[in-house]
Amino acid sequence: MFKNKKVFILGMARSGYEAAKILISRGNEVFLNDMKEEEKQNKEQVEELRNLGVHLFFGSHPDDLFDESFDYLIKNPGIPINHKYVLKARELNIEVINEVEMCFRLLPENVKLVAITGTNGKTTTTTLTYNILKEAYPDKTILAGNIGYPLSSVIEKVKSGDILVMEISAQQGENLVNFRPNIAVLTNYFPAHIEFFKTFEYYKKVKSKMFFNQTDDDVAIVNLENKDANESIKGIKSNIKYFSSSNEINGIYLKDGSIYYYDEKIIDTKEIKIKGIHNIENCMCAIGVSKELGVSNKIICKCISEFKGVEHRLEYVTTYEGREFYNDTEATNIKSTQIALDSFDQPTLIILGGLERNQVLEELTPFMKNVKAVLAIGQCRQRVKEYVDSLGIKCLCYEYMKDGFSELYSLSSPGDVILLSPATASWDQYKECEIRGAEFKKLAYDLDKNDKK
Repeated sequence: MFKNKKVFILGMARSGYEAAKILISRGNEVFLNDMKEEEKQNKEQVEELRNLGVHLFFGSHPDDLFDESFDYLIKNPGIPINHKYVLKARELNIEVINEVEMCFRLLPENVKLVAITGTNGKTTTTTLTYNILKEAYPDKTILAGNIGYPLSSVIEKVKSGDILVMEISAQQGENLVNFRPNIAVLTNYFPAHIEFFKTFEYYKKVKSKMFFNQTDDDVAIVNLENKDANESIKGIKSNIKYFSSSNEINGIYLKDGSIYYYDEKIIDTKEIKIKGIHNIENCMCAIGVSKELGVSNKIICKCISEFKGVEHRLEYVTTYEGREFYNDTEATNIKSTQIALDSFDQPTLIILGGLERNQVLEELTPFMKNVKAVLAIGQCRQRVKEYVDSLGIKCLCYEYMKDGFSELYSLSSPGDVILLSPATASWDQYKECEIRGAEFKKLAYDLDKNDKK
């Protein structure tokens, strides 16, 4: 498989770079094309690929570069599905796949493949599942996929008997063909990436593709309460095991403040640091996978109780003088901030604002019932203040978070939550939202440091 072929890779990024190295090592002739100019690429990676013999073409997509002489087109997930090379490949009956599908075909036998998809919760579920399995099987568990580790970057390490835990995005699902997980998890479906897939129906079809490759030897773990998720997998052959945060079912469920796996109590939710019903559901998914793979309840509980969440996504930061701090800088839209606010029952002080995108702030109103104060920051801070003032909630207004942080803290009491969940992008002040999150965490940690001086 993939030996002595002529392969065209469309899109560099990390997955294209890693895929090119794998293919060239197997004696293939490899062409790699990316729209970004060479001077904007990673210089070391470009030099490495060129020295390996990869044919590199940067800065444009020439009409005559891709033709019938190629055996495969490997498309980066971010490339539009109607790209001219993709359309041409289909006309020429050249198979279009991605590096996940390519590496799946190269996996050794007897690898247990766990694949996690859905609209929300993928990264948290994947990370927590990996943590549990890594604790149980430290020499056999490998993490890959949309979570930041292309499968092609770890494929050489995978051996028979290993457990491979992968996050699969919708864009990756587009060009999966034979990819078949032994255990597939579907967290939920909500309208997303419509600009890429054009319709919600096609988005669901693409994300559900891997479930239809499963056989009756495989397991699918699915959210019973999500109608779109259930409708999208009708007719799959795998054994479906449901989870529900709303009803006591024959599966994984929430009852009296505890998560049960087929009537076996696993963990009290008070032991779970990550907040919100959506995170309870993410824990259910991880429990389902772990039980399928024979992990003990002791290890499951240990890993869940220690898990602080994925960095920057409703991440528990610290507790200082009775106040809990949560970093949700990845909440760059109203919906994400709604979810964050809905995750807490106690009084909350929230930092809102950033890049002006004409967000409809009024959509937050039903979720502001526990908010006692707001720090409005960034480009849209004045509009945030006007909105918060209209609710009769105390609002501080500063251009920069660091300038108003201490004053916001002074308005809090023991038992309160101090939350960064801005509901907008960070590009007015920060190169990326992770920098905003890191600043919030430092401000929280510095409260304790300054107190000890």
